[in-house]
Amino acid sequence: MNLLEVRNVSRCYGSVRAVDDVSFDVAARERVALIGPNGAGKSTCFGIVGGQMRPDAGTVTLAGERVTGMDPASLFRRGLGRTFQVTATFASMTVAENVQTALTSHGRHSLRPFGRATRLSRTQAHDLLDRVGLGEQAERPCAELAYGDLKRVELAMALANAPRLLLMDEPTAGMAPPDRHALMELVSGLVQDRALAVLFTEHDMDIVFGHADRVLVLDHGRIVAAGDPGSVRANAEVRRLYLGESQP
Repeated sequence: MNLLEVRNVSRCYGSVRAVDDVSFDVAARERVALIGPNGAGKSTCFGIVGGQMRPDAGTVTLAGERVTGMDPASLFRRGLGRTFQVTATFASMTVAENVQTALTSHGRHSLRPFGRATRLSRTQAHDLLDRVGLGEQAERPCAELAYGDLKRVELAMALANAPRLLLMDEPTAGMAPPDRHALMELVSGLVQDRALAVLFTEHDMDIVFGHADRVLVLDHGRIVAAGDPGSVRANAEVRRLYLGESQP
């Protein structure tokens, strides 16, 4: 089953077609990488899927429901989780409180003035932190964590709404190489355990070709290559874009 269906999506900025008639699917238990050189349209495409911007044309469907142009909060309630290139955590709050805040938002609870998140969703927060390998760090302030651990906190927060589709924008940016692969192995386990669909952007080609089931390549707003990592790696147009090789 395709959890995400993008059909003939376009978005223009003046005379520039940032995304030009793009169509693709992401299925349950599938990890799809969306790559391309700077200015290829990846951020705009991600913004359209994630609800940060509306397309000029085309449709986005999530789990069979047309969600084109819905705002991020509405998409969150429909099972779309997201992580960002720069981690979005509350530094002064504990690791557990960050996750509890995300759980509270999903449950549409409201905290009383001067209240704290510590009384709400505590068990669920610790379960999520155990799943991402941070159970022992639950009571530490996020300000004390290494950057790789902050990425795991953000992942736990993105799982708070039990997402069916997870968007990950540069998930390993700023991380040391061993931590990058460890994080993506963790994501792969979640994909299988929770039947997640994952769409991610990434500049590290070792991560892309090592952890994606399928790769989509954008250039000037259009998909110029798509397929399994091996076939995309061998594609002449992809090699020209990334390695500067000339075509025969």
